[in-house]
Amino acid sequence: VQANKNLEDQSQVFTSPLGTYVGVYDGHGGPEASRFVNKHLFPFLHKFATEQGGLSADVIKKAFNATEEEFLHLVKQSLPVRPQIASVGSCCLVGAISNDVLYVANLGDSRAVLGKRVSEDKKNKVVAERLSTDHNVGVEEVRKEVEALHPDDSHVVVYTRGVWRIKGIIQVSRSIGDVYLKKPDFYRDPIFQRFGNPVPLKRPVITAEPSILIRKLKPQDLFLIFASDGLWEQLSDETAVDIVFRNPRAGIAKRLVSAALREVAKKREMRYGDIKKIEKGIRRHFHDDITVIVIYLDQHRGSSHNIVKHNAMGCTTAPVDIYSYNADEGYEGDLLQTVS
Repeated sequence: VQANKNLEDQSQVFTSPLGTYVGVYDGHGGPEASRFVNKHLFPFLHKFATEQGGLSADVIKKAFNATEEEFLHLVKQSLPVRPQIASVGSCCLVGAISNDVLYVANLGDSRAVLGKRVSEDKKNKVVAERLSTDHNVGVEEVRKEVEALHPDDSHVVVYTRGVWRIKGIIQVSRSIGDVYLKKPDFYRDPIFQRFGNPVPLKRPVITAEPSILIRKLKPQDLFLIFASDGLWEQLSDETAVDIVFRNPRAGIAKRLVSAALREVAKKREMRYGDIKKIEKGIRRHFHDDITVIVIYLDQHRGSSHNIVKHNAMGCTTAPVDIYSYNADEGYEGDLLQTVS
């Protein structure tokens, strides 16, 4: 569901004989970086996985790094006509399932959460297991990590406008893009200096190095929720898992978005229907763009080729605003379909 005037969230699901890929990309400063990731990251993943005979942490890191380098190249090319592109970035959450192994790679504060049975004798009991790290300096551990990397800069993280921010600007400590916070020479560039307030840097203050979790899928693992922080700002991991477990599969992601918006309405003492009527742009004062993908894991039980038999190759790409069906104008390839 869209909150910003320009939709900054992107997402995609891709299935192939090599595996199933899921991506959620939460942009900031504009939609350019999240759109770029949406177009380039999966092809890089597929290329490196094919070259190396399958998925691995090394393949995923190479794909993230190649995407970052390509976006940097675009920024340098575009700088004379669009200097603001140097300050555009995107969180990047990727899930990949191959041969009953799950990989979760993350930059930023989108989040992957697993719903799993506690035990076989408790059929109606599920628990939530968080599979990704929130790279947000609002988390004390992340804040200390950033401060430790910059012992000579007492103001690398400051509390401003109600939250902790790196250089008083950004909450996430890892991303694709945000070139002006990664390349010290950018703040000296006369073109960029004419745009906004360049940040003097001795070294990069954020990184594109993903945290990666690798996990063998187990019989008690039921489903995965991949979502941008727009969802997790409103719902706890446990609440989201409980909603998925207790409701029909059809429309389950939309149900999670609706639950998040009901929380927004409750906090603001508004009616749910009134939240949905607020114009995009203005609505950002109430909640963020929200993207949710739910993956059920029973297709991946036993043979890793079960899903391939039904669908040798398939891809679905968002954005689609589930309430107005009015996706961001000018975006190519808007698509609404169900993939099973």
